Amino acid sequence: MGIDEVVRHVPGWSGSEIRIEPIAAGLTNENFRVNVDGHSHFVRLPGPSTELLAIDRRNELHNTRAAATAGVGPRVLHHDPASGALVLEWIEGRTMSNAAFAEAGTPARIASALRRLHAGPRFRDDFDMFRLTAFYLRVVDDRSIRIPNGYLELMPRMALIETALTAHPLPTVPCHNDLLAENYLYDGERLWIVDYEYSGNNDPTFELGNTAQELGFDAGRQEELCAAYFGPERFAREGPSILARMRLQMIMSDVGWTLWAAIQAAISSIDYDFWGWAEERWGRAAAALDGPDFEGWLAESARA
Repeated sequence: MGIDEVVRHVPGWSGSEIRIEPIAAGLTNENFRVNVDGHSHFVRLPGPSTELLAIDRRNELHNTRAAATAGVGPRVLHHDPASGALVLEWIEGRTMSNAAFAEAGTPARIASALRRLHAGPRFRDDFDMFRLTAFYLRVVDDRSIRIPNGYLELMPRMALIETALTAHPLPTVPCHNDLLAENYLYDGERLWIVDYEYSGNNDPTFELGNTAQELGFDAGRQEELCAAYFGPERFAREGPSILARMRLQMIMSDVGWTLWAAIQAAISSIDYDFWGWAEERWGRAAAALDGPDFEGWLAESARA
């Protein structure tokens, strides 16, 4: 179902003056700004074969509504079960970028948005990057999809990360889990978070690690984000162990999304260098898995 047909079936839009503008953003779906009698809406059409990326559209819908209830995501105005199309309220704001997040004060804004999301209603399903990675490896194997060199050889180190993180697990909270800079909008006062395709209840240090990794935060800004999220008192007590967890989760973020990108390189019709994305993330993960701090992060996380 194309955008014109979707728009024709939205209740209350018949007979309105409608203008449709494609949005050049997103790596999986088609996105549009639809102006209806002078009022803007965001319309998302799901991309093809997204089940191979482990996207559950019913989970996404439930969690998008929960995030709106938490006051951090846009409201769902309409959902078409047949096509999976979503009509969301339009958030007037600046789409963020890595450069924008390099500005002073942004880690505190991120932490505030994440605390709002994490304190909101529980999401429908859980999210576990270790299980998602296993799912992606089955897709890769079933379809003979190429993955970066050395990936399988370093899998035993990923098992060490899981052992360390599960030694003293943190309570799970509703997490977004895919926090590219472009999934944040800034309205001049606070950050909004959009696109809940991979959302699920998860360890909050994955959320922190994922966003720090995607935004290219250095060690100082990683600490700033972590301290802003957990608060100065807890960070003073538990900073080393929380940071160790966060940095292991940064590795796992790259580990999982490497396979996502490799699969996208094989199945996506979007004009984007997914293979380059996969190699970039795997290069970063492999360097950390073989890096001088890896064993210390494992020990600190397991001891926490």
